[in-house]
Formats: sequence, structure tokens, C-alpha cells
Amino acid sequence: MNDGATVSRFLPDEHATLQLGAEWAASLTAPLVVYLLGDLGAGKTTFTRGLLKALGHQGAVKSPTYALVESYPLAALSVHHFDLYRFTSPEEWEDAGLDDLFTQESVCLIEWPQQGGAFTPAADLTIALTHADNGRNCTVTALTPQGRKSLQAWLN
Repeated sequence: MNDGATVSRFLPDEHATLQLGAEWAASLTAPLVVYLLGDLGAGKTTFTRGLLKALGHQGAVKSPTYALVESYPLAALSVHHFDLYRFTSPEEWEDAGLDDLFTQESVCLIEWPQQGGAFTPAADLTIALTHADNGRNCTVTALTPQGRKSLQAWLN
């Protein structure tokens, strides 16, 4: 399903990517599944870092490339940041027991979701980051009613 809600922005630098994540944090509600799309170095973890810092996370925010998932239990919700880049087969999703992290109190950000195949839960939103003009283009698309609600809250 595509609810047809899409917003695009140009992000000239890393600071703008951090700021976009921080802006979204103010309106974020669970449950929500977000696919973070983009090539290596496109800014997926940078966006996540801005989001988590604005939500009150005090520690480091690192890419979960080797750990598969980094979890951040926060006051109002939990954020789980997945990176499936190193999956060699979709069945690794099930083997790792990742479904247990998808609760009513969680926001799940998933990098390289296609690596999980049909095991990866469907996205409410996609955030696509692409390199452009010494910066990045960011396109956010709502795919479900919950995604549209999140996108509208973000824009307001």
C-alpha cells in the first residue's frame, strides 16, 4: 500500500542530516518500522544519530553493521537500529530472533532491509538518502496509515 505521501529535502552537509533526524524526534511515536535506504556513506547512521541524540540518548551511536542491531531503551519508547548489510541469506533474520524487538513501544530503523527478504517486517515509512551536489537528497515516503500519521506529525 502506498498512501502517496512523499516529502523531499536537500541536505547540504552532515549537520543538516543530523538536524533532520533531530526534527523528526519531536514527533516520533511507536510502533513504527522505517526503512533507511541508501548506498554506503549516504547518511543513514548520521540521520539515526541526530534522532537518538534529540530523544535524549547520551552515549555513542554507532553503525550496527557487525552487531546487526543496536537497541536504545529511552524514556518514552525504544529505538532499534538494524543493519542487514552483512546478511548472506534472508533466513538469518529468523535465526537471530529479530522479530522479538518489534513491539508496540518500539521504533525500528532498518538499513539494507532487502537483505532480510520476506522476513523483514513491512515499512511504515522509507527514508531514502542519495548523494547529490556535494550533499544528500532525502526522500521520505509514507507507506501505511501509521507512516502517514508519523510523516504528518513530523511536518507539523
